[in-house]
Amino acid sequence: MTRPTPDEFAPFYQTYVGALPEDADVLQVLAQQHKQTLSLISTLDEDRALFRYAPAKWSIKQVIGHMIDTERVLSYRAMCFARCEAAALPGMDENDFVRFAHFDDRPLASLQDEQDHLRSANLAMFRSFSEEVLQRRGTASDCEFTVRALIWITAGHERHHLNVLQERYFSHPGFQTNP
Repeated sequence: MTRPTPDEFAPFYQTYVGALPEDADVLQVLAQQHKQTLSLISTLDEDRALFRYAPAKWSIKQVIGHMIDTERVLSYRAMCFARCEAAALPGMDENDFVRFAHFDDRPLASLQDEQDHLRSANLAMFRSFSEEVLQRRGTASDCEFTVRALIWITAGHERHHLNVLQERYFSHPGFQTNP
């Protein structure tokens, strides 16, 4: 599946599409991320998963929950557009989603389980799409997307947040000294 062109998604999403190499096998990237994210979650305990690198920032559990919610929204959009949904789909307010999800109150294992099942299901769906389906378009958040672009955005979004976790959370001195 080739990289989407800029006319297949809103400019805001270039950060995520651009996070992957030009010649990436996006389905392979998604499969590798699946293992990487599950492995990362398994290294945490409940206390460390509540770590925030600054007071107003999300906890690690909230970042993981945000990754799950965003993948669910993006994959729903991909499915709708693959099935030729003509209605425009709504946007999402990531801060409201995190605020009302109460991820910090959930056991870390439940987030890990949800991420595992969601990614497995999405990989099965994405692999079923033909080239024709990947080119189908729809509107979400007042922007036009192709199915292919949404798959690339899904992978790039997760890569972005895995990098954020590595750079801002796991390397933070407060995380290193947190028992």
